[in-house]
Amino acid sequence: MNDQASLQAMCAAADLEADDVVLEIGPGPGSLTKLLVQKARQVWAVELDDKLAKELPTRVKADNLRVIHEDILRFNFTEVPSGYKVVANIPYYLTSNLIRALSESSNPPCLAALLVQKEVAERLAASPGDMSVLGVTAQFYWHVELGCIVPAESFTPAPKVDSQIVILKRRQQPLFADVDAKQYFRLVRAGFSQKRKTLMNALSGGLSIKKIEAKTMLETAKITPNLRAQTLTLEDWHRLYQIQKPQVHSS
Repeated sequence: MNDQASLQAMCAAADLEADDVVLEIGPGPGSLTKLLVQKARQVWAVELDDKLAKELPTRVKADNLRVIHEDILRFNFTEVPSGYKVVANIPYYLTSNLIRALSESSNPPCLAALLVQKEVAERLAASPGDMSVLGVTAQFYWHVELGCIVPAESFTPAPKVDSQIVILKRRQQPLFADVDAKQYFRLVRAGFSQKRKTLMNALSGGLSIKKIEAKTMLETAKITPNLRAQTLTLEDWHRLYQIQKPQVHSS
């Protein structure tokens, strides 16, 4: 992406300050990197492609640039100073795994400004009725805001779909107190495991419990058993978690 207005919009979405440490994921030829090194104290650029990683320091000559040749999904986020920000143009295939890696890290960024496919941005910020595991994950850990749309023609070569900036601001306090995130998401993934089925059937299959048990669980949580997972709020999942917690922890 070489569209200067869009690159500036990415920096603005990250609310960069002179003392910030920025983690850039997949800098490629360095169009965004050139701006980041001007605005931040330090830029850590993690690039998987060997050739691009070797060329980046010659394309972007800056004392505050650190290039790391590595797969971001294998990267140790604890190496970066705490309170860092992530700024990145994320390919579609990487989005879910990256959001999960950032969310579950013991040293997450305080903010991430990500350019993703418009459809993915909408999933991250979705409301009940259009929820997904990705949306629940993002909103469990972050305040999610949608930024400006970047049209396909801003890229070379142009993709078939538009992109959009999404801003993830880390929650200062956990959304729910005393929740084991691993068990919470085990329940969520079970609910979404068979999207076309009712929650009662999906939870029955996903948790290996009888349908009557799933029905009782849902009714106790004041959730209609024939609803589907995408209609639930994060609070609905929390009520289900509280009811099912003894069973989950013992299984």
